[in-house]
Amino acid sequence: MSTENIERIGVIMNGVTGRMGTNQHLARSILAIREQGGVELGDGIRLMPEPILTGRNEEKLKALAIEYGVEKYSTDLDAVLADDSYSIFFDASGTPYRIGFLERAIAAGKHIYCEKPTAVDPSEAFRIAEIAEAAGVKNGTVQDKLWLPGIQAFLKLRDEGFFGEILSVRGEFGYWVFSGHDENQASQRPSWNYRKEDGGGIIIDMHCHWRYVIDNLFGEISEVFTHAATHLPERIGEDGNPYQCTADDAAYALFKTKTGVVCQFNSSWDVRVRRDDLLTMQVDGTKGSAIVGLRKCWAQSLGNTPRPVWNPDVDSPIDYYANWDIVDPGPCENAFKVQWELFLKHIARDEPFPWSLREGAKGVDLAAKSWESHKTGSWIKV
Repeated sequence: MSTENIERIGVIMNGVTGRMGTNQHLARSILAIREQGGVELGDGIRLMPEPILTGRNEEKLKALAIEYGVEKYSTDLDAVLADDSYSIFFDASGTPYRIGFLERAIAAGKHIYCEKPTAVDPSEAFRIAEIAEAAGVKNGTVQDKLWLPGIQAFLKLRDEGFFGEILSVRGEFGYWVFSGHDENQASQRPSWNYRKEDGGGIIIDMHCHWRYVIDNLFGEISEVFTHAATHLPERIGEDGNPYQCTADDAAYALFKTKTGVVCQFNSSWDVRVRRDDLLTMQVDGTKGSAIVGLRKCWAQSLGNTPRPVWNPDVDSPIDYYANWDIVDPGPCENAFKVQWELFLKHIARDEPFPWSLREGAKGVDLAAKSWESHKTGSWIKV
């Protein structure tokens, strides 16, 4: 491909030495986009992201750059922010540090894209959104689950009218996170996830996801009722020593939407999986139902719905896993990569990108409202 057809755009990738930043944003998004020859802009031009890695630990940055063939990295964020060849600032650092990084990047005139949650405190999340809007920089929040194959298949059914009126949703998310007490089973998640003072907790993590998932799939959330728990009070840290868990590791929530759909979501790091995926949502409507997983979606129409007769004395003759059809969502790429491409097009050609910092702030707000509900034992308006 002729270099004359390539438009280059500099991307500062801050704090991507962690698992999510490395795997999903660097390797499977930005580098995958480079490998495919950039993003097609529709006018014969391909947009090519040019990344630079920034962070506090030079050894980690150097090792990551060498492993993935990234030419540039720096621990001097201010110098990189002052470089006009970089127009996008992406942040995947720890949540407690994010606002400070975003403020510096906005002040330098960079467009902003960042992981969720955008903050721990909703007032800070809305404040940084307002700062970005006032500065006139384009901005976005990662809301990756919207492009998962299972959810894309659900949206296909919904838009075709398969469900009729959607009545309710039951979501189950999570898996068993080993505490580290068993020497043969190390914990598979970092210890900060279980310390509230470090930005940990399943509500701030997952309710930010449930906000945009429910809002975009079933209707805007209007009320929440939540019970939180710290089921495992002690875990073993990276240093081999026990620590007290100060953050919630499970949450049981009900959400009402403005469209009248009732959504029940259980989120837990203390649950063993006997379902189709780590996340499943059963969506029931007047004309049909679906089981929506991360990668697959099964649907059952009203005509295929069995008529059970309850008899506790014999095994049911009905195979309840039968009469469900797999729904083909069509071609699907990595969900993070899809949203990255949409954001890059938004920057380069002003294409629509509704998943802004303000939308991200709504997720932080829902997490705060969920905690208010837990503490008061009541429904909270959202």
